[in-house]
Amino acid sequence: MHFNNFHEAYIETLYETYHHPQFFNAPRGNHSREKLNHHLSIENPVERICYLASRKTNIVFNFAEVLWYLSANNGVDFISYYNKKMSQYSMNGKVLTGTAYGPKIFEFGNAKVNQWKQIKDLLTYEDVDSKRAFMQIFDATELMVPENIDVSCTVGLQFFVRENKLYMASFMRANDAFRGIVSDLFSFTLIQELMARELQLDLGTYFHNVGSIHVYQSDNEWTETVLQEAKSNLQNMKPQFEFPIMPSTNNWLAIETVLNYESLLRQDLITLSCSDIEQLDIADYWKQVLYLFSLYQYIAYKRTIDFSLFRHLLPVYQHLMMNKWPSYFKTKIE
Repeated sequence: MHFNNFHEAYIETLYETYHHPQFFNAPRGNHSREKLNHHLSIENPVERICYLASRKTNIVFNFAEVLWYLSANNGVDFISYYNKKMSQYSMNGKVLTGTAYGPKIFEFGNAKVNQWKQIKDLLTYEDVDSKRAFMQIFDATELMVPENIDVSCTVGLQFFVRENKLYMASFMRANDAFRGIVSDLFSFTLIQELMARELQLDLGTYFHNVGSIHVYQSDNEWTETVLQEAKSNLQNMKPQFEFPIMPSTNNWLAIETVLNYESLLRQDLITLSCSDIEQLDIADYWKQVLYLFSLYQYIAYKRTIDFSLFRHLLPVYQHLMMNKWPSYFKTKIE
């Protein structure tokens, strides 16, 4: 199935998986509806958000997760700050062995292979038309750990340079069509965009390939609510917002700055004002991420927010924050 954006892809994929499953089964005791060998493509990977109000997309977690990957961090303390449930998948309460893709990307295996650099060099200097630019995530040794519940869902990512565009395909052994796909597509398409900027290429199509796509029974009621919203308003298929485009610069310097401040905000060692953020020598694209993290600090620590931070957000982020945490924002806006 081919789509213009993720919003359209999400609605159609969720509908097909939920209403037309091939199988009903219960892997590890979790009842689900399932389709096998699912494929979709997205023409504009920058549009990586589902805007349905009932789905309540968590834009803060989306950015936090992909930056967690890009930091090569596998610590639970980082990601569980944004989603407390993540700690449930850690065997020792300290690290995540499967969900943490960062160490796989930048320090894979005993040889500590930096797959990001390897692929960038391959597509820059060695063979621009290569079919070997594959980034492995799933590691067979994950299955050898007794009672390991944190096994990588993603097998790997493959990059293709074709006609001055960077295309990317993801390959997943399994994907949750209601929950997981929202954060996975966000992370993967941002990784594609970041690599495209490094290679100074335009962005090509994103391809998503899944062995088993499914909806868990525990999400049936919420799934029906989301699909009813999509059905009741055809305009939901045409998002009214535009997601920002990553700048064509060396984004790694800005990412390092954002990660440094993210750590301080998460540990509640600092707060950032609008003037603090605006004075930073990073692109507006990344300043917006810091506005999101700064606002979330108030939410995480249950404080009255600094509403001036909200006013500096782009309309798309204002919409998502207001929809996810209405009690913090709607009263002041109304």
